[in-house]
Amino acid sequence: RMSRHVQQLRDHDVNPCVAETDASRKCMDDNNYDKNKCTDYFLKYKSCRKFWHDIMMQRRRNGVKPEMPLAEERRKMLESIG
Repeated sequence: RMSRHVQQLRDHDVNPCVAETDASRKCMDDNNYDKNKCTDYFLKYKSCRKFWHDIMMQRRRNGVKPEMPLAEERRKMLESIG
């Protein structure tokens, strides 16, 4: 049984970067934890976190709830920007 915190990290409505997290973890597993081989995955994860953090802060400033858009809304937002 997963802890509540781990469940939240796996929840696509809570964590917009589940795919990037999984990809970087898989890269580390596949490359015997050689971080140098996974730099691209780390950069994708970092840019994902920054992008959605900036969106969340903007929504917070504007009083929009929820501060983090749900997974379906995020998907539509990404489609709209190409």
